[in-house]
Amino acid sequence: MPATNEQQNIAKAFLAARQKKTPLTSYPGAMPASMAEAYAIQDAAIASDGRRVGGWKVGRIATELVGTYGDNRLTGPIFSDEIFDGSTGQRPAMPVYADGFAAVEAEVLLRLGDVGTRDHDMDSVKDIIIEVRTGIEIASSPFPAINQHGPAVTASDYGNNKGLILGPAIPGWRDADLIRMPVEFFVDDAAVGGATMETMLDGPFGSALFLIRTLRARGIAITPGTWVSTGAITGIHEIRPGQRGDALFGGEIRVGCAITG
Repeated sequence: MPATNEQQNIAKAFLAARQKKTPLTSYPGAMPASMAEAYAIQDAAIASDGRRVGGWKVGRIATELVGTYGDNRLTGPIFSDEIFDGSTGQRPAMPVYADGFAAVEAEVLLRLGDVGTRDHDMDSVKDIIIEVRTGIEIASSPFPAINQHGPAVTASDYGNNKGLILGPAIPGWRDADLIRMPVEFFVDDAAVGGATMETMLDGPFGSALFLIRTLRARGIAITPGTWVSTGAITGIHEIRPGQRGDALFGGEIRVGCAITG
């Protein structure tokens, strides 16, 4: 749906706050009441931003809100200049909005090839995935209450995304039992979460199916090489500048980041 004047103004306010790194103490307009309204704001912001989108984050909508919002996931853009390699043991410096909201999430990352025009299912979507990596999503917004007003508000500000760290690849992923792979997260070496992908609805490949369907409905082309950050596995772990975050996959694959302001 095309953005209204007010939705355009909301998009501009978020974009200005992100560029100037200034907090938004309140939501800059009428909060979106539906995912369609949220994506209208998001689309307007992407168009004004002008940067290349290199990937998309996918996040879960709480079960009790699915009926209200009509879907069980949301998505937001990850810009190419905020995607960093962390596959060789280094911790990339990842800036967040220190006076807004900031968190880190352990995620499985899928790199898409040519999506084509067919309707995919859980089996065929694996055929268009050219790489699977471990990773960390940086969730940050200049609006501190970004996650306190429902998924439409979250989606309206780029889905609360501020970057992505590409960790080491998962070898033999087509034959691996990804769903049961144990994942742990640490902040400054202290364990803050642990889980498997069994908690992620229909898993990372379901996230890819959701993204393809949603972007097609929005008229957004999926470029070969696009990354999909498929959703938080161990939780949303709040973090602040000066701290370190590390995710451990399968007890041996590690990816980390250093948070800056």
